Amino acid sequence: MFSRYVFTGHTISANGSQTAVSVASVQPVAVPEAASGTGGANPANADGSDMTRVLVVGENTFPFHAIDEKRDAFAAALEGYDLTITTDRDALTGEYDVLVDYLTDSTLTDEQLDALLAHVAGGGGYVGVHCASDLTSTAADDPDELLDPRAEPFPELRELIGGHFLTHPENAEFGVEIAEEHAITEGVDDFGVFDEPYQVAVDEDVQVLATMDHPDLEEYPVVWTNDEEGRVAYISLGHTDEALANDSFVTLLRNAVDWADAN
Repeated sequence: MFSRYVFTGHTISANGSQTAVSVASVQPVAVPEAASGTGGANPANADGSDMTRVLVVGENTFPFHAIDEKRDAFAAALEGYDLTITTDRDALTGEYDVLVDYLTDSTLTDEQLDALLAHVAGGGGYVGVHCASDLTSTAADDPDELLDPRAEPFPELRELIGGHFLTHPENAEFGVEIAEEHAITEGVDDFGVFDEPYQVAVDEDVQVLATMDHPDLEEYPVVWTNDEEGRVAYISLGHTDEALANDSFVTLLRNAVDWADAN
């Protein structure tokens, strides 16, 4: 059951060119030292054995969320972790401590989906960022189209995240207000950000940690956890370069990874 945050407008795809971009593999990122001043990444031993293994999975199918364009930002934000950034969804079947999901098209094979759900069920962490909650967009079969909409969100991922994207207006400057004290919001005060404001539907039993302060929108959730499913967190920010580099976003992301890490 969705809460009062449900928006009744029409779902839209996203802004951006209508030219599809082919998916290319992104090489793992070597991150030798912990970043200071944000979050609390596990310090690395000489052999790296104490580092939290973070897997960022994205794609280049949609220009507006191309991981090739976001890779440096994620590498900078997650400096100090044993970090892999890839477009290979088969990486979901490998070993990692925390998955950072930046997929727009959430289509997974049975093996990939089973591995992701088993990872969380076994105590592993999941942190969805921005487009991870877009559970209705899929790559279009028609080469003249960019995406095809699904009538309903992918059910297993909808249950996992505890919410999903509905629509958004144009990019804008808006406020983020901290709603609850939590390990994820530690060290973060209310802040402003220039980003794509996501209107979302969420389940009533998720814990909303931060909400949107936008002049034309309701107080949609921006950060929440879904403890009923495990170490699951979601942050709706992360569309623009400005948002990905925002100190408060970086702190939220690092805190979420640390909280989601079962070790």
